[in-house]
Amino acid sequence: MTSPVLPSHGRVRPLGLAQVSLTGGFWGERQAVNAAQTLAHCETWMERLGWLANFDRVADGTTGPDRPGWSFSDSEVYKLLEALSWEVARSGDAEAEAAIKRLTARVARAQDQDGYLNTCFGHGDQPPRYSDLEMGHELYNTGHLLQAAVARLRTAGEDDLVRVARRAADHVCRTFGPGGTAAICGHPEIEVGMAEFGRATGEQRYVEQARLFLDRRGHGTLRDIPLGRAYFQDDVPIREADVWRGHAVRALYLAAAAVDVAVELGDDDLLRAIERQWERTVARRTYVTGGMGSRHQDEGFGEDWELPPDRAYCETCAGVASIMVSWRLYLATGDVRYADLIERTLYNVVAVSPSTDGRAFFYANPLHQRVAGRPADQDEVSPRAEAGVRAPWFDVSCCPTNVARTLAGLHGYLATTDDDGLQIHQYASCSVRAELPGGQPVAVDVETAYPQAGTVRVRIAADADTPWTLTLRVPAWADGATLTEGGQTRPVRPGPAQVRRAFRAGEEIVLELPMQPRLTWPDPRIDAVRGCVAVERGPEVLCVESNDLPSPDLLESLVLDPGSAPRAAEGAVLVRGRALDLADRPWAYPAGPLDEQGDDDWFDVPLRPYHGWARRGPSSMRIFVPVAPQERTGA
Repeated sequence: MTSPVLPSHGRVRPLGLAQVSLTGGFWGERQAVNAAQTLAHCETWMERLGWLANFDRVADGTTGPDRPGWSFSDSEVYKLLEALSWEVARSGDAEAEAAIKRLTARVARAQDQDGYLNTCFGHGDQPPRYSDLEMGHELYNTGHLLQAAVARLRTAGEDDLVRVARRAADHVCRTFGPGGTAAICGHPEIEVGMAEFGRATGEQRYVEQARLFLDRRGHGTLRDIPLGRAYFQDDVPIREADVWRGHAVRALYLAAAAVDVAVELGDDDLLRAIERQWERTVARRTYVTGGMGSRHQDEGFGEDWELPPDRAYCETCAGVASIMVSWRLYLATGDVRYADLIERTLYNVVAVSPSTDGRAFFYANPLHQRVAGRPADQDEVSPRAEAGVRAPWFDVSCCPTNVARTLAGLHGYLATTDDDGLQIHQYASCSVRAELPGGQPVAVDVETAYPQAGTVRVRIAADADTPWTLTLRVPAWADGATLTEGGQTRPVRPGPAQVRRAFRAGEEIVLELPMQPRLTWPDPRIDAVRGCVAVERGPEVLCVESNDLPSPDLLESLVLDPGSAPRAAEGAVLVRGRALDLADRPWAYPAGPLDEQGDDDWFDVPLRPYHGWARRGPSSMRIFVPVAPQERTGA
């Protein structure tokens, strides 16, 4: 099965890349750009910066302290290899296949005889192996190597990359297994890599090693740092934690691994712990975009309700990791709330990052940009994650390769089956060809212009000998949805909408999702946006950009009239708004309320999908906009 995640059991079974194919539309177009542009772009930058040559220098015995790149730069090569593997499975692209073999050969030459593989430690004048488990990322890098090997094993079978990964995994088990060094890595990733590699190879000892790493965490094993052990998730045992905290990507990778281990080992208590953490984090520590991570200092979660829009970090990698966790939880439980969060995160974090041409990216995804960024130099590495423009590459460039591997394998997250039928979770134009356990074929073609339009047309492509159930997810926001089948239309509530019968080829089931724009109000405990409102349409969060206003500086004084219903217009949603009188004053804190009424010169404020911001050039932007004063007071 060519699936990024393949549990041995669960409530539903994922359909792989050989069973689902995107045929166009929003995600099909992005996947095609990823294949045509992003994959080669990533390899070019890693070659240019010497990250690939690091492997050559280890193999040749010429490496040393002058090695370019951060300690985790090896992992970007592995994520690219994973993306290339999914792409070859999708398209059979000969250039992608050649790139896999080319990169694998360079990686393999750098592997030590005992399986250790790293270009930053353990060679020449470099620090010794595993001498900086807090920040050295050695096991983190190995985890991404294993995930790349999973992709290759499931799509092409045993090859040199898989053999390199086996030797690396065996080395990890010998070094850190029972009777070995009782240690963990400062950046979780080895856990999810070992668990999935264990599934793919059938080697249970790899899954057991993942469990061992999980059980060691949370006991103060790592050296304390100024940011605290919560940064590493080494402050509280994973089974006892109630919420995700610390570095967001680290926390989410660890949670994904915990679901894998819980499912494979039948550990219901561990699974419930991750469900509990998901619930509180989503309810109190997640942005309306689905983004996670509100603090720049540690790229991490804040406290409950600490969700400032202008200081939102919402790293693209955290969005990818959130999808990894939610997908695993959905496969284990069948609860559609996990698919709802995946949809929100896909459209409002992952889709935000890459440029239209697939060769520049956002690293952080703030919900409010106060000052327009400067155009990025397309030939320079960006030293900053928060520049307000998409950059071609970063000093820490984890996000481009994470976007690449996610888009390359995205169709592996669209649909599942169980013993009774087929479930479609994310709406995109696609073809699904699968078989139920009893041998019953299920074949459908999905046509939709989603998210621009709310019509999802599912056409049955094969006759059924026996009845089976088609389940379509009605998103949590979709009050007023309808389902039409057999000439009859009925309302369907948010959640699973099902049709069961012995289908005949040519039949159509049509889901109509309400796409009228809607106002979204934040919980009043989110102090940073109290008195503000956001606008959403379908799965897309909308934003106001300065270049859509009569004057760019109006953005800081803009207020909206929530009594005016948002209405769709060509390429935008319009809401009535006006500018407050915000004249400069010698002191920002007067003794009494400011007279900020301004005039009554109302105008239509265009809002557009957040995933498209800054594509027309640098701009200031905001998602949450204050409500006009008279509406706030009820006047």
